[in-house]
Amino acid sequence: MGKDKNFVPHEIPRPEFPKRAIITGGMPYGNKTLHFGHVGGVFVFADVYARFLRDRIGKDNVIFVSGTDCYGSPIAEGYRKLVEAGEFKGEIRDFVRRNHNAQKATLDDYMISLDVFGASGLDRTAEIHNEESDLFIRKLYENGHLRRISTKQFYDEKAGCFLNGRQVIGKCPVDGCQSQKAYADECDLGHQYMPENLIDPKSTLTGETPVMKDVYNWYFDLPAYNSLMKEYVERIQKQKNVRPLVTKTISEFLADPVIHIKNELLDSYNAVKDQMPVHEFIEEKKKPSFTIKFNELDRTSTGGSTERVTDDAPTNETPLDEMNKACEILSANGIRFRTGKTLVPFRLTGNIEWGVPAPVLEGEDPLTVWVWPESLWAPISFTKAALERKGHSMDEWKDYWCSKDATVYQFIGADNIYFYGVAEMAMFMALQGKDGNVSDPPDGEMQLPILCANNHILFMNTKASSSGDIKPPMADELLDYYTAEQLRMHFLGLGLGQRSVSFNPKPFDPTAKPDDPDPVVKDGFLLSNVFNRIIRTCFYTTQKYFDGMMPVGEIDEQVLADAKKAILDYERFMYRFEFHQATYVLDSYIRKASKYMAKNLGDADRNEDNELRRKTLINVFHMIRTAAVLLHPMAPKGTEMILEYLQLGDDFWSWDKIFDSISSFTGGEDHKLKFLEPRVDFFTRHPSQFASGDSEE
Repeated sequence: MGKDKNFVPHEIPRPEFPKRAIITGGMPYGNKTLHFGHVGGVFVFADVYARFLRDRIGKDNVIFVSGTDCYGSPIAEGYRKLVEAGEFKGEIRDFVRRNHNAQKATLDDYMISLDVFGASGLDRTAEIHNEESDLFIRKLYENGHLRRISTKQFYDEKAGCFLNGRQVIGKCPVDGCQSQKAYADECDLGHQYMPENLIDPKSTLTGETPVMKDVYNWYFDLPAYNSLMKEYVERIQKQKNVRPLVTKTISEFLADPVIHIKNELLDSYNAVKDQMPVHEFIEEKKKPSFTIKFNELDRTSTGGSTERVTDDAPTNETPLDEMNKACEILSANGIRFRTGKTLVPFRLTGNIEWGVPAPVLEGEDPLTVWVWPESLWAPISFTKAALERKGHSMDEWKDYWCSKDATVYQFIGADNIYFYGVAEMAMFMALQGKDGNVSDPPDGEMQLPILCANNHILFMNTKASSSGDIKPPMADELLDYYTAEQLRMHFLGLGLGQRSVSFNPKPFDPTAKPDDPDPVVKDGFLLSNVFNRIIRTCFYTTQKYFDGMMPVGEIDEQVLADAKKAILDYERFMYRFEFHQATYVLDSYIRKASKYMAKNLGDADRNEDNELRRKTLINVFHMIRTAAVLLHPMAPKGTEMILEYLQLGDDFWSWDKIFDSISSFTGGEDHKLKFLEPRVDFFTRHPSQFASGDSEE
């Protein structure tokens, strides 16, 4: 968007926004309804940014998508248990559809304005997603970035299926470990081992002893992108709209391939070290462990193999392969270890029956796509679905994902940075071709999204998890106690971009006393008390003294200056995803407007000065207009009610006119407002709150 013709120089340069944008919200699993973390940790932020960009660059230039993640073992296992317990009848698709419909209803209740909330396994979006998955994987294969790798996996012959890691339980094989709760490759005390070494394995499905079978799957050669990912991180560290949380977390996964071993196991290590591939021994002073390091990972144009010459002979094994061989030797000798966050091949396929069909690339038996990879390109599928619904060609998806004029903004939680920030970025680079992989791709090629990752939103100071001891409230439960706009404002003000913050709603706090304030309600008071009072007072004053005609005229220079500063500060914070700072700008601006209105209308009433009253209304309506536009992405229901009563057009929201006064919308003439009945509120509390006697402060 070009510089506004009414732009007034400000001490800080204005940020630049793209001509077109995609906004995505992390996909919730289809095994349950939404808990508060889905909405308060991701979707509210994605929605506010989507609404902001619609106002900022034009609603026809913005597409906001997400959908239900329909596949994966948690869904299949959850469905199986419910059917066995007699709590659900129907096919797994019916189970997913029930949860998808419930998720969509909740998002609608929170005013999440998605263009498409699809489902990777349902209806038209599933058809598009299956096609996109086939195209995506074939492109990676054609460009030489896939590896077919054989691994061993437990197979339950009675159930007739392969088992995932938590569907096998046995005894830990590590010498000296007393754990009786060991899974496929790790016990509950943290010892790691090869699956075939698990003692007395049993299937949790049938109780039978499973067998080991070789399985072949396709993997994306992620280690080959170590160097490019480092270049990418170095570039985005300079961007003001990339949070340090993102770059720091991605960097952690780009470490050299290393193994950490406890110091007390040094003698055991020395006994087997000559059996392991060549490595470097690193003594970690003042640490309880030492480190063995293999060659730094690097990429090649042939799929990542790095030829290395040792004293013995050349080898085409990658440092990662060498590290894995060392792990096998350590496990076979009962030596406990842990590996660093090194890039490993990223699995694309699996053998779970409920999944997206994978393309058959080399005559292998049909496989399905592992849920995590296909969820990374699902937003492309949903973009195509959104374009189709709008009557456009699905080929236009490239105008959003492959253009320098466009940007994709992905809103996720901190736990998912590895998938979106590492695996996705590398796969998008790999779509460039065999040798043309760059961390800053040219126009017309797959562009790299900007990640907005929030820290954890805690519940009662504990990490919220539906599988944990403290069950978080479901998102729709909160609406029994708060309005959607109260919750939206509270979530935005938490500052999740800076740190993990606890969500402590009073109705769900067993330690709360009747007289304790509710921290959730406090943020909503700015709207329901302060801003609401400003708007009502101006309307009622206009109706009483000016026959319902909003006075229009010259606005004081200081009022214009204050509005412009608020607009530019807000714009800068929104560009940086500093949502809590944007709410502070609004808080300060609205409270200042309240004080100005109270003083000047009070003076006008005491002195029966109708000219002062008119002048005050002209200024305050400009403040209302400014605050309403800035609040529009955050509190859409109340602000759109303001527009309804102002009886102006939708261009009221456009940032092309952000510095204009209301007179530009009324032709410079006084303007008739919709009549405001007594006791009508633009922003209100939840009905349950009126009996509590809460006040603004």
